[in-house]
Parts: sequence; C-alpha cells; structure tokens
Amino acid sequence: MNTKFLKSSVLGLSLLVTGCASVDPEFADPRDPYESYNRSMYAFNDALDSAILKPIGKGYNAIVPAPVNRGITNFFNNLEDLTSAVNNLLQLKVNRAFNDVSRVAINSTIGILGFMDVASNMDLPRTDEDFGQTLGAWGAESGPYIVLPLLGPSSSRDAVGTVVDWFIDPIYYIEDDETRLIMRATKVVDKRADLLTASNVVEQAAIDPYAFVRDAYLQRRQNQVFDGNPPE
Repeated sequence: MNTKFLKSSVLGLSLLVTGCASVDPEFADPRDPYESYNRSMYAFNDALDSAILKPIGKGYNAIVPAPVNRGITNFFNNLEDLTSAVNNLLQLKVNRAFNDVSRVAINSTIGILGFMDVASNMDLPRTDEDFGQTLGAWGAESGPYIVLPLLGPSSSRDAVGTVVDWFIDPIYYIEDDETRLIMRATKVVDKRADLLTASNVVEQAAIDPYAFVRDAYLQRRQNQVFDGNPPE
C-alpha cells in the first residue's frame, strides 16, 4: 500500500474523530459552520484522490484515445440529460425539459447511443439540472456547506438532492449488478480524468485550496439555481 496515502488517511481520520483543526470564530465563514469537520474531511478526500483516483485518471487519459474519451463522456452526459429533464419538469420549466428530451432522442439515435453529441450542434445545449437545483428553485435555502465523504463539496440542500438524483439516474435501474458497477466505476474515472486540469489549477494557484473550492462551489451552485442570473 502507498505509505504516503496510508499516513494521510490516518491523519485525516484522526482529525475527523478528534475534531481538531479548530477555526477562529473571528474569521469563520457563516456559510461554513462545520469548517473544522469539513477541512478534515477535505484532507481525507484529497489523500484518497491523490493516492487512487488521480493516478487512475492520468492513466485513463494516457491509454484511452481522445475521441474515445470524448465519446464516453458524451455517453454519460446523455444519461444525465434524462435526470436533467426530470428536474426541469419538476421546476415547471417545460421548454427546458423538452430541450433535454430532444437531446436524448437525437443523441441516442443519430448520435449512436449518445457517444456523439449531435444535439449541441443543432442548438440544443445541455441544461444540466439536478434535484438540489430543483429544491433551490422552489425556495429551499442552500444550508450549511458540507464536505461529504468521497463525494466532496456539497450543502445540506444538495446532499438531499444527491440522494434523490441517485434514484433518478438511469444507471440505478440496470438489473445486472456487475454491469451497473462497471458503469458507475467508468463514470467516476471518466469524470475524474476530465477534471485533472482543473484540480492542477487549484493546487498551484490557491493559497488555501479548501477555501478556494468551497467558495467556487457555493458561487457556482448559486449561479445554477438561478439559471445564470442570481440576485445581487
């Protein structure tokens, strides 16, 4: 086992258990009342990512040809468009829901099961809605910022949304356990590989990577809930 990973994991778990890494109340962010816990979980997730997911993502990019890589990303995006359609409908955004359904119909046929994103070239952009955004659209506040084990940045509202989206995801309804597991694992690896550049920017540019990720996440979610036009 990777010694560096083992040490980092033990340190991260010990911080979670003991609740150390206290935050000076004078400098505490009101959006992040559980910052001590969140920083500990962030450190644990980061250690896990550095030891396992990031190297796998690099290997994936090195082995899988770029066109195939893009096709796999398109395939999973096509499945996510179904989840987006459901959430747009729940938000009574009928036109956007129709847009998502049209994307799935076109990409699943002309786009060969979604491996080619033909719909985007037909002026049908992705809307990328999830249940956390649906709750926000109906007035639910974001709630405290939370770093979830393995899943990373979230909020109390978005954590609930993640659970609901899990059951909306078409992959959940694949009956064969092995196929379902392979699909989920491939999706995780493909997404991590696509985020390699972004994670390198955070590591190199941010003085406090934790705060950088938190602020970026909360700002992005606010922007998504209000469809790019958040209140002042």
